[in-house]
Amino acid sequence: MKNTLLLNQKNLAQLGSRIPVPTYERDAQKVGMVHIGVGGFHRAHQAFYTHKLMEGFGAEGWSICGIGLREGDRKIHDVLQKQDGLYTLIVKHPDGRIEPQIIGSIIDFKLGVDKTEAVLDIMASPNTKIISLTITEGGYNFNPTTGEFDFDNPDIQHELKHPDSPKTVYGYLTAALKKRRDAGLSAFTVMSCDNIQHNGDVARKMLLTFARSQDLALAEWIEKEVCFPNSMVDRITPVTSPSDIEYLEKTHGINDEWPVTCEPFIQWVIEDKFSNGRPDFEKVGVQFVPDVKPYEEMKLRLLNAGHSVLGILGAIHGHKTINACMEDQTFVTYLRTFMDKEVSPVLEEVKGIDLHEYKNSLQERFANPNIKDSVSRICSESSAKLPKFLIPTLQENLSGKGSIKLGSLVIAAWCYYSDKGLDKNGQPLEIIDAMSVQLQQAAQKTQTDPLAFIRQESLFGDLINNKQFTDLYEDLVQKIYADNDIKKLMQSLL
Repeated sequence: MKNTLLLNQKNLAQLGSRIPVPTYERDAQKVGMVHIGVGGFHRAHQAFYTHKLMEGFGAEGWSICGIGLREGDRKIHDVLQKQDGLYTLIVKHPDGRIEPQIIGSIIDFKLGVDKTEAVLDIMASPNTKIISLTITEGGYNFNPTTGEFDFDNPDIQHELKHPDSPKTVYGYLTAALKKRRDAGLSAFTVMSCDNIQHNGDVARKMLLTFARSQDLALAEWIEKEVCFPNSMVDRITPVTSPSDIEYLEKTHGINDEWPVTCEPFIQWVIEDKFSNGRPDFEKVGVQFVPDVKPYEEMKLRLLNAGHSVLGILGAIHGHKTINACMEDQTFVTYLRTFMDKEVSPVLEEVKGIDLHEYKNSLQERFANPNIKDSVSRICSESSAKLPKFLIPTLQENLSGKGSIKLGSLVIAAWCYYSDKGLDKNGQPLEIIDAMSVQLQQAAQKTQTDPLAFIRQESLFGDLINNKQFTDLYEDLVQKIYADNDIKKLMQSLL
């Protein structure tokens, strides 16, 4: 048993005899990218790519400063401050192999709720070339049906009246860009890494809408000077568990308070549109393309929607993890049929991608027994996910007379899930959703109005007006409420 070492810069040399550690001089690095929303995915993806570039090619001047804008970011801020920005990335392979390594690309972290000016200063620094985002689908502050900016948000109202006291990502971006413009500095790139179709376009539209209401002249400068590349990002990154922390301590003698686990697969496809330079990420496998749309649509409609199919149906059936769903042949067949019959027919051709092989790889990734991604994580914030991942596929199939039955069952199951909050064994489900109260209130009306749940226009648009969909949905939701045997219902649709 090795003596346990705290993960920090001072102990890095000793830790290097146990697992791979950064070999570049971290103290000599300058921040080139500021990242808002440092969660597990950022640390398994963009920060990993950056570390790999620094490790293999130097890439000086491109290290990362993490930013937390919410009180909820305090824990990760405190952990990374204590660990000098270092953390362990634990890659779990399907064959049982585990590859841990220490990542060093994050060299600073600032918390906006404590030090607004410090955050604005690093964003406005001449060295900062890129502001990247993983703020989740809900962080973009728009109505999922209309796509329009939500000015009713109290924090947005505050920022419009007090530009020097930002609270949201938009308040910080505009305040930092104003400082840069006033100082005669070039604009930074705003690089979204969130699972939103056309994520760069969405970030651009929302930021410009906000800026025009706050400072029209600044908005005109942003429109002219700031680039917002669209990107597609992919790596399954489950929530860190206590067993991951214990594994590092017992197996390698490393005390890391918040490591990250992930699968071996990783992908990043991004448009080569930058305001002020970028790292040479292509050297470490990032694809730069003129148009990312076909790639992101493929990923959102197959991987993300596929996750939701397994997550919501699996939760009601009583499966706890995605890989447990994939050990159940009914779920495997249902997922593949959904991908083949309902999603693939509405996708554009994706250059360089064999769609059949891509779907095979998704099944292998979902089945990875070492990832154990919880269905509760996959189902979290479904109100922000399903309108983007699943409902567009339903709408396109309705327009083109394609199959809708498998996707429709997921919507009916979501209603039951939101209403009852129990699996078939009567066990409570962990429901994490900003709209959970509204969803439950709508779902609870189902017994007297079978279509009540889908009357929420902000989520379902005009699906309520499509008789083909409402007839099918009403039939499915009544069957779920009658006996709650989701697996039997799935089998009946195959």
